[in-house]
Amino acid sequence: MTVLRLGQCPDATRELIGGKAFSINSMLTLGLPVPPAFVLGTDECTRYYASDRKLAEDVLAELRSGIACLESTLGRTFGATNKPLLVSVRSGAPRSMPGMMDTVLNLGINDSVETALREETSDAEYAADTHRRFKEQFRKVVGSDPSPEPWDQLEAAVAAVFDSWHSPRAVAYRRHHGISDDGGTAVTVQAMVFGNLDDHSGTGVLFTRDPVTAQSAPLGEWLPRGQGEDVVSGRCTPLTLGHLAESMPDVHRQLMDSASLLERTFCDVQDIEFTVESGHLWLLQTRSAKRSACAAVHHAVTFEKEGIVTPEGALSMISPDQLSAFLRPHLSPTARIGATVLARGEVACPGVVTGIVVGTADEAEEMAEQGIDVILARPTTDPDDVHGILAAKAIITEIGGATSHAAVVSREFNRACVVGCGEGSLMDLVGRNVTVDATSGEILDGFLEVEIPSKDTHPDLQVVTQWLAASETGNDNPLNKILAAAH
Repeated sequence: MTVLRLGQCPDATRELIGGKAFSINSMLTLGLPVPPAFVLGTDECTRYYASDRKLAEDVLAELRSGIACLESTLGRTFGATNKPLLVSVRSGAPRSMPGMMDTVLNLGINDSVETALREETSDAEYAADTHRRFKEQFRKVVGSDPSPEPWDQLEAAVAAVFDSWHSPRAVAYRRHHGISDDGGTAVTVQAMVFGNLDDHSGTGVLFTRDPVTAQSAPLGEWLPRGQGEDVVSGRCTPLTLGHLAESMPDVHRQLMDSASLLERTFCDVQDIEFTVESGHLWLLQTRSAKRSACAAVHHAVTFEKEGIVTPEGALSMISPDQLSAFLRPHLSPTARIGATVLARGEVACPGVVTGIVVGTADEAEEMAEQGIDVILARPTTDPDDVHGILAAKAIITEIGGATSHAAVVSREFNRACVVGCGEGSLMDLVGRNVTVDATSGEILDGFLEVEIPSKDTHPDLQVVTQWLAASETGNDNPLNKILAAAH
């Protein structure tokens, strides 16, 4: 396989074309509004590395063929000075790796194309903004200034996306999740739609159900006159989807209808990226939403109640790690909303505790003897701090990683621990009441409510227990072993 035109390949698998292209292909098959696209499969990534990181001539020819299909569909021309076509070049592994690989948007623009966009839209600001965005992102991803020749831009971007499969962050992500380095990423080339076009344009992200709390209502963000990277990168402060409902109710209604269809099609909570261009809704991607432990358990129960999945299907929506985390003390979902984050670091030993921050091991021991719950904050730790670690409810450090002294000792003594919060980030917290969430790696202001779920009283866990009891494979299910070990 070299190039597949999405929407016309019903048998294409996630392993062959990657998760992003698979979702685009599925949405097009469902008749949803998706910009036209084609994909270079994951096998081409393997071939690229086997060819000393060079794109074969037949691949370059297929790229031109794919662009020609987009041109004929849209009536626009790549690199032209009249009705130019711009594209995005996106990564897509078989298993979702959000933000770990690279994307280039607005590709195909140069000075002449910017002029053409300005003349077509009578909006110099939009044309210049689009060109600026492209140059900045291209430099960041490819590592050089873009060529004025759009075809050279495309070749360089495709190679950069393939290269990002072995970027340090992608490799680290796969190591953490036990994903093989084999397989590679696909590259999806999709016609651009512009959320930065005018006052009736924007971009957003929608979760079909809240991925953090046990709420079934959708959760999303909307950024007028923006592009997708503005939202997912966190560089801008978006609005709630309620603002979209107020300003463009028909678009919002269409988005909610599409979200419901996608959720029932994929039988899972969806994370949907969308763009509105001059009042027209476009869906760019959908994928299973990453979610907290409490959300994973609750949404599995809700999906089964609503008839979207069977009990067996619902059990498959809960991973052993999520169930284990759910059974640990954790923040009340309502308490987490709006909490002030004072510092962030790397989780070294999980747990959620509250206490007063102290700056020395001796102080931790002294205050603990008075019955006060303390959090030991140190720039870093050494063996002489062991008495303070034993006295404290949690340890937080400015320097060090998961193999540091603080991390090793905290695990030995089962103390919640967050390390590597950054130099100078913690010692000013001495004397403050804080909550250490060593599941997210956050130190939060104040004493927040902590819950300890009971498998015997928590309604969602009761349902999960009933499913396992009725399942033919329940005794062998890792979830059953975790519940059996819970108090």
